[in-house]
Amino acid sequence: MFKNIRARLGIVKELLYFFWKEKIWWLIPLIIMLLLLGILLIFAQGSAVAPFIYTLF
Repeated sequence: MFKNIRARLGIVKELLYFFWKEKIWWLIPLIIMLLLLGILLIFAQGSAVAPFIYTLF
């Protein structure tokens, strides 16, 4: 289980290094916000918060 998590973190590290090396570091906040929004939608599907989140869109 921990090997899988470590491999995924390695991919994220390589992606961030690529962004920094290619001078597209300004995309990092955009990707973080999209990931947070996706996580919010996934966790809110089965909760009582779902009707309030759907009104945002």
